[in-house]
Amino acid sequence: MPPAPHETRATSLTLAPRGEVRHDWTVEEIEALFALPFNELLFHAQQVHRAHFDPNAVQVSTLLSIKTGACPEDCKYCPQSGHYNTGLGKEKLLEVEKVVEQARAAREAGASRFCMGAAWKSPRERDLDVVLEMVRRVKALGLETCMTLGMVDGDQAGRLAEAGLDYYNHNLDTSPEYYGEIITTRTYADRLETLGKVRQAGMKVCAGGILGMGEAPRDRAALLQQLARLEPHPESVPINMLVKVPGTPLENVEDLDPIEFVRAIAVARILMPESHVRLSAGREQMNESTQALAFLAGANSIFYGDQLLTTGNPQVDQDRSLFAKLGLHPERRETCADDARQQATLEAALEARAARRAAAALDARAAALSYDATTEA
Repeated sequence: MPPAPHETRATSLTLAPRGEVRHDWTVEEIEALFALPFNELLFHAQQVHRAHFDPNAVQVSTLLSIKTGACPEDCKYCPQSGHYNTGLGKEKLLEVEKVVEQARAAREAGASRFCMGAAWKSPRERDLDVVLEMVRRVKALGLETCMTLGMVDGDQAGRLAEAGLDYYNHNLDTSPEYYGEIITTRTYADRLETLGKVRQAGMKVCAGGILGMGEAPRDRAALLQQLARLEPHPESVPINMLVKVPGTPLENVEDLDPIEFVRAIAVARILMPESHVRLSAGREQMNESTQALAFLAGANSIFYGDQLLTTGNPQVDQDRSLFAKLGLHPERRETCADDARQQATLEAALEARAARRAAAALDARAAALSYDATTEA
């Protein structure tokens, strides 16, 4: 059926079969989605969301900083960077028992995933052994495990996977075009390479970005395009609102309109229909109405607890109260069954990608070997 007269091409795209997963979105198509009337955008995002998820279930994670401060990277948004004076002290890698204690408390508070972050450019060998033990011990509690440790190579990714790590977080942060304005000590290609190593090791990917760093609207579209190009899509897509920390170069950047933030959540949901879209950093600055709109737009994952690495996060009691007001509940997870199902889905997606690439290589080889029989020698 042709779209109604008031529907744009972008609208008709969202009305395509809602089980379809695409990796070929253009920036222009994504900008057209951003430009939809707000109600229309949220309506279609909610349709996509309901086709793949329980609309009232929210995956709950807790994030713990296992090593804080003195990071050699120069990310302009980050209070942990050693390049800026933010008053954040340097701390050593936490002891395994302290991490396990925090993970157990997170599980009792309702979290299903425990994320651990270290302020490193990449993990050192002596630290990696300790981190691997953390993964094993937290996994034994029945929690999903996630790590963000900076760049990892193929060997490190393989060892993390063998230890039982479910997710590896490595954000793209912003568009390729704006990236150099935010970070100079690590390239965009470095980030994509790390995500590739994580996939090759068989782990699930957590990758997103930060909004409100002074980027243009097209940069937000281009960031989401990069995420949607990843094949398979990241299983978890954290969308962060910049937390402006005194002492960082972005402390005085202009605030992003919350409506624009919600639009980005909705577009992420449409582009990556099977991914968990996480309402991540910046929630402490959002009122309940903005958070409610984000859930309506398709966000179905949050960080739960009092602190998000080194910036504030809404109190647990406030989160529980908001869930009650909105009729939301934590996503339930049966660890063994869900692990097997998710791993099977990931393996199928990777096999399909390999098959497509092999077919493309054969087509290219056939084209190279072909000749025009009508052409004289």
